[in-house]
Amino acid sequence: MFNLSTLFLVGAGPGDPELITLKAIKVLQKADVILYDALVNESILSYAQEGAICRFVGKRYGCHALSQSEINDLIIEYGQRFSNIVRLKGGDPFVFGRAQEEIDAAQEAGMKVQMIPGISSALAVPASEMIPLTARGTAESFWVTTGTTMSGEISADLKLAAQSSATVIILMAMSRLEQIMELFAEHGKKDIPVAIIQNGTELSQKSITGTVKDIAYRAAHAGLSNPAIIVVGKVATLNQRKIAKQMEISSLNKKSS
Repeated sequence: MFNLSTLFLVGAGPGDPELITLKAIKVLQKADVILYDALVNESILSYAQEGAICRFVGKRYGCHALSQSEINDLIIEYGQRFSNIVRLKGGDPFVFGRAQEEIDAAQEAGMKVQMIPGISSALAVPASEMIPLTARGTAESFWVTTGTTMSGEISADLKLAAQSSATVIILMAMSRLEQIMELFAEHGKKDIPVAIIQNGTELSQKSITGTVKDIAYRAAHAGLSNPAIIVVGKVATLNQRKIAKQMEISSLNKKSS
């Protein structure tokens, strides 16, 4: 047992390195060790002090660099040798970041824990495409859900979300996109707009829109894959419709003049 070290759970934001918080930068600057995930923009590591250990512990191309239990053990191991351990996660650590498991492990080992929230991709990525999650008269609330459970099954919460009138934001779901859209279609929503944004807020960002009935085909044709955010709801094309309407009015005005 020891109590001299601190585990900092730090949110790196949705991808754009300029969307990390000032508080997160200050923590990175004093870190002895930084354990970072695959969705973290590696340019953020430039804030680390000289000599800091920066170690990748994430998941790429379907392969885990380390299991969750191995990451927990690594946190404790470094905590026995250093004062400030940063666990750097994409988005916000408490939104599908498995942060609680690392908190439990660190506290059981006698480490202090501090949480530095980050901007969640669930909120920021739709915003980067001018998609509001709520809009008066269009959407009064929103769901944020994962596509699948630990066992690989489609989340039961997603089945409930498909019955709601709320905007639904789905993370980590491209591998089950077709089956998920079938859920929405079964509840009479085959014509509801859908947007998919890949690599949100980064220079490589790519997006498409469609409807529940055709978005799987459109995504396959566009070659979209994870990491991507799926937005289901009328808001998905709200600003597209407004822009199209403005262009139509402008065109009519030109013709009339």
